[in-house]
Amino acid sequence: MASNDSHPIVIVGGGIAGLATSRALRQRGVDSLVLERSAQAADGGLAINLPGNAIAALRRLGLTDAIERLGHPVRKREYRTGSDRLLAAIDEDAFWGETMRPRAVRRADLMAMLGSGLPASAVRFGATITAIQQDAAAVQVSLTGGESVSGRLLVGADGVRSTVREMTMGSQGATTARLASASWRFMAPNPGGIDGWTLWTGEHGMILLLPVDDATVYGWVSVRSTGVSGNDHRHLGDAFRGFPERVRKALNWALAHPEDVYHSPIEEVRLTSWTKDRVILIGDAAHATAPVWAEGAALAMEDALALAAIVAESDDVTAIGRRFEHARRDRVAHVQAMTDRLSKAARLPHALRTLLMPFITPRSYRATYEPLKQFQAS
Repeated sequence: MASNDSHPIVIVGGGIAGLATSRALRQRGVDSLVLERSAQAADGGLAINLPGNAIAALRRLGLTDAIERLGHPVRKREYRTGSDRLLAAIDEDAFWGETMRPRAVRRADLMAMLGSGLPASAVRFGATITAIQQDAAAVQVSLTGGESVSGRLLVGADGVRSTVREMTMGSQGATTARLASASWRFMAPNPGGIDGWTLWTGEHGMILLLPVDDATVYGWVSVRSTGVSGNDHRHLGDAFRGFPERVRKALNWALAHPEDVYHSPIEEVRLTSWTKDRVILIGDAAHATAPVWAEGAALAMEDALALAAIVAESDDVTAIGRRFEHARRDRVAHVQAMTDRLSKAARLPHALRTLLMPFITPRSYRATYEPLKQFQAS
């Protein structure tokens, strides 16, 4: 016989957005249940760059000590050509200040931080959704095995390929990002001399190296060619053959360990609405963007804080979604617009892009991040 389990708030997705939402709600005395389809806690990927507003969100989530202990400081950004000529440099310490200093962190550590302190009963693993139904009193989520879970609100925090979005909002799905169609990610020993966020751009692609500790870098690669197989690592080696030795050293190490190179499409989500009655989408499920400004995790954690504040002070469930969208739309739209602007520049012919980057990059950086220094929960 099917059983029904009732909770005030049901969250689908045990990643950054879902765990942050559960944590933010708990800070305000609101219980929730996270449904995660994986059988156990996932590491969530390799590593992530957290700009200053992400650090501020972690502080509001009570994780100041944790991120300062586990996050590697990112004090500067450099944009370089394939021949290693410096095109632009950003002093991130000066821009953000000490309390909002950007940091790089392993995703597994970030996930563990967000989940720390949550009771074991707050997250249910191996929970696959089969249906979502709403009525005037509650929203009910059916799971494999005949079980169902209900709550007064359902939060879809299940990422760019959101099942909740598909089940409640129909055909509005993910689209290929303008930046590039796909990317590859890896971790490698620091080849020497990589002491900040550093991006090299060439005629055939771009590669980012970011230290996550004193001995390890996180690498992100995209190429301009279309139709490249995710397993075609030879193509990656060819695209960056003339790049500086330190770049090739890190990439060659990764290519020698192909089992640790991860390929993924670069997708975006642009929706006219993030809510439908008692269902609210947050994070990448609502507004995934290309990783131009590394704002995915930051926006997801801000979503969580904003939604928790609204839930805690609202007796009218039907108004929560509308208030949440009002609180978050402008900020997300700003990041999307700035992502589009830099993605467009990244697709210019190589010679023109190289000529323009010293001028447009520092200006775009300031224009993107200056409005993000301030945050209102609701």
